[in-house]
Amino acid sequence: MARVHPEIYFFGGKVAEGRAAMRDLLGGKGANLAEMASLKLPVPPGFTISTQVCTYFYEHQHKYPKGLNEGVARSVARMEKILGRKFGDRDNPLLVSVRSGARVSMPGMMDTVLNLGLTDETVIGLEKASGNPRFAWDSYRRFCQMYGDVVLKLKPETATEHDPFEVIIERKKKDRGVEQDVDLSADDLKAMVSEFRALIRDRTGRDIPQNPVEQMWEAIGAVFDSWNNERAISYRRINNIPGEWGTAVTVQSMVFGNLGADCATGVAFTRDPATGEKGIYGEFLPNAQGEDVVAGVRTPRQISLRAGKGWAERNRIDEQERKDRHATLEESFPKVYRELLDIAKRLEKHFRDMQDMEFTVERGKLYMLQTRTGKRTAEAAVRIAVDIAGERLVERRDALMRVEPVQLEQLLHPRLDPKAQKEVLARGLPASPGAAAGEIVFSAEAAVEAVDAGKHVILVRIETSPEDINGMQVAEGILTARGGMTSHAAVVARGMGKCCVAGCAALEIDYHAGTLTANGHTLRRGDFITLDGSTGEVIAGKVPTVEPELSGAFRKFMSWADAERRLGVRANADTPHDAEVARSFGAEGIGLCRTEHMFFDPERIAAVREMILAGDAAQRARALEKIVPFQRADFVGILKAMAGLPVTIRLLDPPLHEFLPKEDSEIVDLARTMGVTAERLRQVRDNLVEFNPMLGHRGSRLGVSYPEIYKAQARAILEAAAELRGEGVKAIPEIMLPLIGDRREFELLARDIRAVAHEVLGKKNGARVSFTIGTMIEVPRACIEADKIAEVADFFSFGTNDLTQMTYGLSRDDSSKFLNDYLKAGIYKKDPFQELDPDGVGGLMRIAIDRGRQANKNIKLGICGEHGGDPASVKLCHELGLDYVSCSPYRLPVARLAAAQAAIAGRRVKGKSKAAAFKDI
Repeated sequence: MARVHPEIYFFGGKVAEGRAAMRDLLGGKGANLAEMASLKLPVPPGFTISTQVCTYFYEHQHKYPKGLNEGVARSVARMEKILGRKFGDRDNPLLVSVRSGARVSMPGMMDTVLNLGLTDETVIGLEKASGNPRFAWDSYRRFCQMYGDVVLKLKPETATEHDPFEVIIERKKKDRGVEQDVDLSADDLKAMVSEFRALIRDRTGRDIPQNPVEQMWEAIGAVFDSWNNERAISYRRINNIPGEWGTAVTVQSMVFGNLGADCATGVAFTRDPATGEKGIYGEFLPNAQGEDVVAGVRTPRQISLRAGKGWAERNRIDEQERKDRHATLEESFPKVYRELLDIAKRLEKHFRDMQDMEFTVERGKLYMLQTRTGKRTAEAAVRIAVDIAGERLVERRDALMRVEPVQLEQLLHPRLDPKAQKEVLARGLPASPGAAAGEIVFSAEAAVEAVDAGKHVILVRIETSPEDINGMQVAEGILTARGGMTSHAAVVARGMGKCCVAGCAALEIDYHAGTLTANGHTLRRGDFITLDGSTGEVIAGKVPTVEPELSGAFRKFMSWADAERRLGVRANADTPHDAEVARSFGAEGIGLCRTEHMFFDPERIAAVREMILAGDAAQRARALEKIVPFQRADFVGILKAMAGLPVTIRLLDPPLHEFLPKEDSEIVDLARTMGVTAERLRQVRDNLVEFNPMLGHRGSRLGVSYPEIYKAQARAILEAAAELRGEGVKAIPEIMLPLIGDRREFELLARDIRAVAHEVLGKKNGARVSFTIGTMIEVPRACIEADKIAEVADFFSFGTNDLTQMTYGLSRDDSSKFLNDYLKAGIYKKDPFQELDPDGVGGLMRIAIDRGRQANKNIKLGICGEHGGDPASVKLCHELGLDYVSCSPYRLPVARLAAAQAAIAGRRVKGKSKAAAFKDI
């Protein structure tokens, strides 16, 4: 059958006009529904309106392309023919869902409307056709609730107000003396529909349309509108999803999990999304619709107790409770369970990755409503990647590409000390592992406000909703009273790498009073709590933490990454401890050791200040003599920790006024200690203060004005290296001059360092110490003059923090006040201090690299700014041909994996280019 419209893709009834590969056009949901239909899986028929219509919708004042109305009508007619029901029919009505679907999963961020097509007339037809009045009115009240929320925008009016629809439901349950909404009668639900519609009229001035076609078009418009709602925009910003992608809309015939005891709805994963353990994991609810599971309004049941000990232990249901409730899908619906198990295996094998599936059981028959690549924790991501490669579902290189590099940071964060004393208040479901401590807040807005004030918070909610996305992002962890392992809170927390404890039924939360009560203990807003996302424990106060233990799967995965990458990966480390941590995380040297951090130690700062107050070079030299032993000891520790690996040591960079106190009271105390007048100290401080210190007397400019400073530092470095050489330890110091902008500047300072080396090594009986001298490239002029500087330098290390500041003319300390305006306006796509600008800053780097290598083919090139741990920046560094990147120790695995992925992607691009060239021949 011919397509009804270029932007509409039908699926069902032995037809699938789309495919999984069309996710850019159909969104993940529409593409995968089409793919499941093509695999002959039980998928209710429907159609998807493409993302191109979304683009058109926004570009043409919420209008639609020509012929779309007719195309939708013809598609609905195809659904009617397959199902034998009519949309809007009084006797046997066809009902549909209208769902969003972006090309990447954005769980709960956009909108959905279920049971669309119900009116005062069609609900009677549904009642007759089903023979179940309670089901019909339950479906109608759900439709009214969703239509009022999604289409007519009826929301809580304040942050502390409960969902007004849920308030009506809770009141009705209380009046009837029941705990579950499934215990409400058909008459109760019918009365609730009237209350819902009265609420909608009162709050919005509108009623729900009684024309199903009008309902459909309003719902389609609302779903397209939801692409730019506040929570979707926030989610895209957090996850770097482009705003121009748009969403597709899928209209699908309804199947009902709320028809009675032989019906159910659920969510299942083909592997444990928290640990990666193989087996079917998930939750379901009997006699319910899909949103009941993810919204956390009712606590769901498990799919099976045989999924694996991890999921079963985390869901802790005692044997008697399990028997009383017939808790598992495997027991309640054995035939459905076996069919779901078979489909899960087929889908994972077909898509070659862990799948997150939504399903509904209607009168004992299983229907698949969605499959997508499942969100997972970092631990699970690594284990799944290693396992599916071992199972030969994918090759190793594909497995490496399946893990987001930034996820690996989660594995390196501390966990709760098992030996620590703790007061466990309650236990919920360990929905996302890790440990988190912070002050209690009860709303997303309060979380953002507290974090902006420098606090750490735990977001506590009865259940989370998509509107909470900004608070979830800034919170250390998330705690909910309701919901299961597949609830909104759990899914989003796992995707963010946040610790989450969900479904903690012992909690009583009072938003208005700002209290949390658990088992007789009451905590208030601002009190500290700790969450253990691996056990589900909610603990009073702060609990100490210990360093994490890395799994065998992690080590194997990282060994695969190291075998693929070309870029070296070093660490930014200033102490022996940092160097040891860095080496344990795979550092291949130190790319930046900041010597000024050593000066702030209380034992040393007095000598530093004495040097600053010195009236001449001789006085300065005497003060520096006191500092050299301290620095030498530091360098011995760092070089020893990195034995056999290069250590790039940057000589003093910040302006001298940073080492002097700022407050008058501190100046008086210091003057008394140093035996000078307070006036003298103020005069020195004021003379050193600059209008623009970033461009002032700092870096190598200090070395030119006060050569004795750099000479003393060079002596400490070289004496340390010589001492270690005498002990048989191979030390490889690389002495780096900061803020060089001219060849003559470099030559002058390098000459002084070599003179010191000659003196030091001569005293050590000609000890053979290998050292090099290079520079940070952070001044744009140095990029232009790179060929001249490279003739006399051994290495370049791009200091991209300062290079970005000087290229953009932005101060990273002050630009935060307005940088968001540039990002929102689309002037900058990314914060240039977080992700390297490939055109401006990258363009200058490209010039420096090309000119530097032309002048000195042996020059070593690296980067030591904070960008060295950003995956996109690492990819750019690979493409530019740098030799290494350097980042903080805890981002080393991120950089190692990003470097491997860049190498793999580069080989694939070259492979495609070669194949295309061969084809042309």
